[in-house]
Amino acid sequence: MSFNFTNFFTWQNLSILIDILVVWYILYLLLMLIKGTKAVQLAKGLVIIWVARQVAGWIGLNTFAYIVDQLLSWSVIGVIVIFQPEIRRGLEHLGRMPFFNGNAKTERQMSEKFVAELDKSIQYMSKRRIGALITIQRNTGLDDYIETGIGLDAEVTGALLINIFIPNTPLHDGAVIIRNGRIAVAAAYLPLSDNSMIPKKLGTRHRAAVGISEVTDAITIVVSEETGGVTITKNSQFMLDMTRDEYMKYLTSELVPQDEVKQTLFQKVLGRLWNWGADR
Repeated sequence: MSFNFTNFFTWQNLSILIDILVVWYILYLLLMLIKGTKAVQLAKGLVIIWVARQVAGWIGLNTFAYIVDQLLSWSVIGVIVIFQPEIRRGLEHLGRMPFFNGNAKTERQMSEKFVAELDKSIQYMSKRRIGALITIQRNTGLDDYIETGIGLDAEVTGALLINIFIPNTPLHDGAVIIRNGRIAVAAAYLPLSDNSMIPKKLGTRHRAAVGISEVTDAITIVVSEETGGVTITKNSQFMLDMTRDEYMKYLTSELVPQDEVKQTLFQKVLGRLWNWGADR
């Protein structure tokens, strides 16, 4: 009996496959959003409750299953309240997608300005050997670490970053965390790495930079107080004593959109419909 590919590639089968892929992709995005936050532990708790409900149903614990059903039925409201920061961040990320946002050039210009302000502060502090620790949030949330700092919610400027890290000022100890292009907090505490590969000459700032890179996908910039050297960490990797050209090239590749989208997909569809109507 031979397998008929024609019967397999039907619209019904393809729609089922697409449905599965979309659901798995959404689950992946949700996991990336809550990775590194307290929401991970809450999600584990919900999974345990759901598994307990299934086991209770299999072995006939009807009363226990009824109680768990009631808890799960009200958990939707609880999830919305508990995961409010992650939901908001996800919606903001969705709203910035090119499908809805056609102003890609403006986004590129803002990113270039952001990198330029970072460079201004790095150059100033490096020349004067002012220690600094700057963490830039990417996909993984940093809410747990933001809670340990002093809230600012300020625009990223070179002058402000320099002022924060001036020695013997209230905010100079700890890390600056940048989220959504703004300085969320200063004086935040980051986890220290116990990686034996880190050179002994490096201090607490470098260990904190590597530590946060081990649990999140954040980019962290360190300016050494002893040498003025610039180090960048990401994904458990650290790049020591980078020159200005090296770190500018890296930050530009990581933070500045490389492709400018002249028209979004939504705009192209509307344009084609308009042209079709005009031809009619």
